[in-house]
Amino acid sequence: MRPRIPAPEDFTSPARGPATTARVGLWLGLAFTVCFLTGLWSHFQYAPPAWLPLGPSPTWLYRVTQGLHVISGVAAIPLLLVKLWSVFPRLFIRPPLRPAGAALVHGLERGSVLLLVGAGIFQLVSGSLNVVQWYPWEFSFRATHEAVAWIAIGALALHVAVKLPVIRSALGEDVPASEPTDGPSRRTVVRAALVSSGLAVLLTAGQSVPGLRKLSVFGIRDGDGPQGLPVNRTARAAGAVAGATDPGFALEVRFADQVVSLSREQLAALPQRTHRLPIACVEGWSQSAEWTGPAVRDLLDLVRAPADASVLVKSMQTRGAFRTSVLSAAYAGDRRTLLALKLNGDDLTLDHGFPCRIIAPNRPGVLQTKWVRSLEART
Repeated sequence: MRPRIPAPEDFTSPARGPATTARVGLWLGLAFTVCFLTGLWSHFQYAPPAWLPLGPSPTWLYRVTQGLHVISGVAAIPLLLVKLWSVFPRLFIRPPLRPAGAALVHGLERGSVLLLVGAGIFQLVSGSLNVVQWYPWEFSFRATHEAVAWIAIGALALHVAVKLPVIRSALGEDVPASEPTDGPSRRTVVRAALVSSGLAVLLTAGQSVPGLRKLSVFGIRDGDGPQGLPVNRTARAAGAVAGATDPGFALEVRFADQVVSLSREQLAALPQRTHRLPIACVEGWSQSAEWTGPAVRDLLDLVRAPADASVLVKSMQTRGAFRTSVLSAAYAGDRRTLLALKLNGDDLTLDHGFPCRIIAPNRPGVLQTKWVRSLEART
């Protein structure tokens, strides 16, 4: 007997269908929206638009937004799986052959759903791999992740607009606690989806929420590491060992024709400031630490840089991205923005950026440049 293509009526579970899909989809849409908005905020940190003034206050903002970004992404994974399970029978609806307009509408609807599902799966899979820092691809993760995020949120908005009458009707439908058939009820499936989502968050969110670290057994970063802080990229991986350990190291501070060179001993002899600041990464982990060193603004004063100057920071690393970063005037002028020499009371270790590194409030971790070679003020 030839195998028969299933039909929607072959799936008899009452747990499938619009009532389940709409309720799980509501939470999934919320998770996707939070993930998109916080991801967009992170993108603005890397490439700030002229109309959005970004600055160092509040110090905890990037830590919170990126924690929410990863938490909402993790929460979305079980919700998406349950939603796909609930609508699986609809994949077997035969497209209408006549009239031609109905067939076209059916095809467009299927195409939009395919776009939404594909973009959503890509975002969750690639984002999860970014958290564990495994990149089995050649393209730029950040640029591609942002581009597909716009596709996903646009497809989601279109899908909700098209399905709004069905969603309203399904959300208004009462869902009984039990149903007279074998298998789980709709209420059981919805509760299981929400519990699974919450459990996934609980087991991973400790890298973002310090109070959950003992419970988050699957958290990639537990907040520990050399000098009480995790290390994403070592000096060896960045190709910075030779430059960072050179006995003749001198930091160059430049503005126009004014140039000052300072050894690490001379940097340590300058007025030192100590601030407790968080460091947060796009992967979701964050940790607060005590940083000590001269303020970047004090160093700029040595070359008479104006108050509205931005600063190009150059690293001694020779491999990998983010060898340079730019401190806008808002960051460079804040006395909490340091050229750190010490971490938690001790000299920086090599992997934490010895001989000196940038630490600024409310700034992505990859822009807290380590192994700093020069500061160039610009207007």
